[in-house]
Amino acid sequence: MWHREKDVSGADDELSQTAMASKSRNGRLIGPAVRPACTAGLEEDSDMADFVGAVDQGTTSTRFMVFDHAGKEVGKHQLEHEQILPRAGWVEHDPLEIWECTLAVIQTTMNQLGLAASDLAALGIANQRETTVVWNKRTGQPYGNAIVWQDTRTHRIASALERDGRGDVIRRKAGLPPATYFSGAKLQWILDNVPGIRADAEAGVALFGTIDSWLTWNLTGGVAGGVHVTDVSNASRTMLMDLETLDWDQELLGFFDVPRGMLPEMRSSCDQAGYGQVTTPAELAGVPLTGILGDQQAAMFGQACFLPGEAKNTYGTGNFMLLNTGTELVRSDHGLLSTVCYRLGSDQPVYALEGSIAVTGSAVQWLRDQLGIISSAAETEPLAASVADNGGVYFVPAFSGLFAPYWRSDARGAIVGLSRFNTKAHLARATLEAICYQSRDVAEAMEVDSGVHLEVLKVDGGVTVNDFCMQLQADVLGVSVSRPIVAETTALGAAYAAGLAVGFWQDTGELRRNWNQSKRWDPQWTEQQRADGYAGWKKAVMRTLI
Repeated sequence: MWHREKDVSGADDELSQTAMASKSRNGRLIGPAVRPACTAGLEEDSDMADFVGAVDQGTTSTRFMVFDHAGKEVGKHQLEHEQILPRAGWVEHDPLEIWECTLAVIQTTMNQLGLAASDLAALGIANQRETTVVWNKRTGQPYGNAIVWQDTRTHRIASALERDGRGDVIRRKAGLPPATYFSGAKLQWILDNVPGIRADAEAGVALFGTIDSWLTWNLTGGVAGGVHVTDVSNASRTMLMDLETLDWDQELLGFFDVPRGMLPEMRSSCDQAGYGQVTTPAELAGVPLTGILGDQQAAMFGQACFLPGEAKNTYGTGNFMLLNTGTELVRSDHGLLSTVCYRLGSDQPVYALEGSIAVTGSAVQWLRDQLGIISSAAETEPLAASVADNGGVYFVPAFSGLFAPYWRSDARGAIVGLSRFNTKAHLARATLEAICYQSRDVAEAMEVDSGVHLEVLKVDGGVTVNDFCMQLQADVLGVSVSRPIVAETTALGAAYAAGLAVGFWQDTGELRRNWNQSKRWDPQWTEQQRADGYAGWKKAVMRTLI
């Protein structure tokens, strides 16, 4: 949780969970636990199904999860998909493989639990956000592999936008810097480089979407009438949406030469009318699809960060720290992103500041897969704990350049400070410290931009099972770190959005009451240790800028 430096109420957390409202910087009251517009007119149905399902389609895997009314996991299944690396800086996924994995995890989970479609009140989707797919609506076939958010092939496009001043327009309208990270440049690259696709796009045959759109279209019928939609949280990651109008912006589309007809219809994150009913697979046939959120916004939802000043940090392939700014659109002067956090029905959108870090958990994978110094991610914990400190070694894993707050696509990874004294234990510790120092970079920028001081950081994601890393995070930040009982907050958030839409949950206050802490880490380093360690990190970052 974050508190504004000049307005700290100190009110009891339990009270704030159900009834309190927080003031934004312009004095508006925002954030009471009220029934969202997406559930307006719905009354709780005693015959309603007992569960809600969620597809969580991530960078390395796809999972399907089923949750009960208490927000507890009932069952899940997960499958990894291939990371396609055709050349340096290029990262791709096969959209058909992702769709096949989605079908498989749904079918396996439902069969293992012995559930029928009638047992699910609704379905939600969370997805890797900026990954870009273009497919033919007549054949259902992609025009090629999806270009993943980590891919840097669009460096020249992004650089040109920055040089000629269009970058300032993108920042003002979309809240994003012109970077390889986002979908707009990826879509332009596809239109410019795949033969025949531009003509199909102009004719309305080629459809663009992030992974949520691709899955929704297939789940709701595909070539037989699939619904082509996205939600505002995903749309806000494209460089094509105006944050204030919540619509595709013609000037931004012109920057990337994108035909408007290939874009999905933009809707709220929690939609009572829904995005259509599932037709495939049969195990979910007839279930309404009513919630869509980008994965990091879904994690905010799953962490019950509904009030301005509340924040979470997700530790996955990369790290993503988000701060809820309420209905106030806060623009960053320090390298953060202004983004839509979520929109419930016809309510005003809720915005967030975000610090996106490209490589954190994937740096641990690099130790395993490329260097071979560990055989599993879990080995980093005892290995890193076996040394008293990093032995002077810093690892800056700028494999995809540096994201927030630096935004340097020309940065390259670096390991600095090596001597013959150092061992693989020092490198393992430096890798975990890199996760934590990158998060501190973002936290400091967030505090300056928002005028909000971090008090407690809610965390989720795969790396949070590493107790040693979470203790390092508390030490590096100088604040307490809190992990919830339900670790799969991304899937939970998608389920929450879908369930709210159909009245399975009545309001955000009910969701807050589901949240419970599993473990908390308090800082143990001295201020001098913290300052010295961070100074070494900043020097190492400068070595990556070539």
